[in-house]
Amino acid sequence: MTVRVRVTLAAVLVVGLALVAGALALVALLGSVLTDQVCADARERASQLAVNEVGTVNSSRPSEIVQWVDRAGAEVGTPAGLKPADPGARCVKVEPAGFNEDFVFAAAAVSPDRGQQVARVIVGRPLVDVADSTGFVTRVLAVGLPVMLLIVGGVTWVVAGRTLAPVAAIRREVDEISAAELHRRVPSVHSGDEIGRLAATMNRMLDRLERAQDSQRRFVSDASHELRSPIASIRQHVEVALAHPDRSSLAELAGTVLAENLRIQRLVDDLLLLARADEQVLRLHKDPVDLDDLLFDEARRLRAATELEIDSAAVSAIQVLGDEASLRRLILNLGENAARYAQSRISLGLQQDGGDVLLTIADDGPGIPLPDRDRVFDRFVRLTAARARDEGGSGLGLAIVAEIARAHGGSARMAETPSGGTSVQVRLPLGSASVQERDGRVQTGSIRPANPRRQG
Repeated sequence: MTVRVRVTLAAVLVVGLALVAGALALVALLGSVLTDQVCADARERASQLAVNEVGTVNSSRPSEIVQWVDRAGAEVGTPAGLKPADPGARCVKVEPAGFNEDFVFAAAAVSPDRGQQVARVIVGRPLVDVADSTGFVTRVLAVGLPVMLLIVGGVTWVVAGRTLAPVAAIRREVDEISAAELHRRVPSVHSGDEIGRLAATMNRMLDRLERAQDSQRRFVSDASHELRSPIASIRQHVEVALAHPDRSSLAELAGTVLAENLRIQRLVDDLLLLARADEQVLRLHKDPVDLDDLLFDEARRLRAATELEIDSAAVSAIQVLGDEASLRRLILNLGENAARYAQSRISLGLQQDGGDVLLTIADDGPGIPLPDRDRVFDRFVRLTAARARDEGGSGLGLAIVAEIARAHGGSARMAETPSGGTSVQVRLPLGSASVQERDGRVQTGSIRPANPRRQG
């Protein structure tokens, strides 16, 4: 059963029940009002007889019954076979003997000075007009209610059809969209109601799917290209060694193959890490980690591997809850990125900023244009000055930094140093004071007092 049918049936059922209840109430109210009017007429007629026609035996008319009652309670002039009614102070509704319809009886007292024999007069009025009126209204409602229900059903059917027409259009469009046509969008109508919001949500979902598909295609294409380069290099050196054995030695060939193999291994490791991050399965073992120790280790590595000036004076002693291996990888990637573009100096910083930890690695290189500062955290992105793969890396380093920071509940951003160079800022949550037992000592995820003697 379609939604249109269910809505129409529900509307007809609800309106039908309401109309039937209203019709019953109307008929009952109409009967009560008309009966009260007949009662008032009978009481008024009894009052007139008690004043003007006391004791008149033939006071009855075709449309009423008149009964006289003496002071002993006996009926005077009651028609034969007619059982008199005694309404008392209120009207009573009875069906007298010999009649096929109900009467309403009302009584009025006769003044002693008006009649010594008669004490009360009772007047009965028939309810035939009341029955006719309520019967007529009942017949009108019996005919009108089905017609009204048909009108309600038809209007609901048309309105529901027009309301649900955009949903049918959305369904048809989505049914025709395939993986090769993710650029298509569903029609957006009724922007202010639920259907419009549904269409907008569907289009946003299609936008995400299209971006994900484009990202996947670029990822596969770039990964294939990155892997092809070291493989081609290995093949080239092997072919030269086979064709000209006298021009290369086994040690040179082995060194080249080993270097390219390490390059492939690191690229594969980077791709696996990013794939796990995409699948939300990047599990971190969070323990208290001395971030300052990791930065000092990286400073020593950079001093040994480069001739650049490494400044670690701004590194404070801070401990956070995190995965040590991942954080070390984050700092290593930032250090290699800074060393690749720095001209003479690299600065390392670590400080508390409110409830967060701010880790900074800056260089005095050429800097990054403002429009590209967010894009550099995408995968396989190389700017104009760093497009050579041998010098610019694989383009995954900063993407891994962003994923590791995000997995720790933080973020990474690119800023500009006062001298015009590049500064990568990683913001990590300081974490709660989670106590853990390590190496027989109690350590907490909090800031440790700065130790000025610790140097990188």
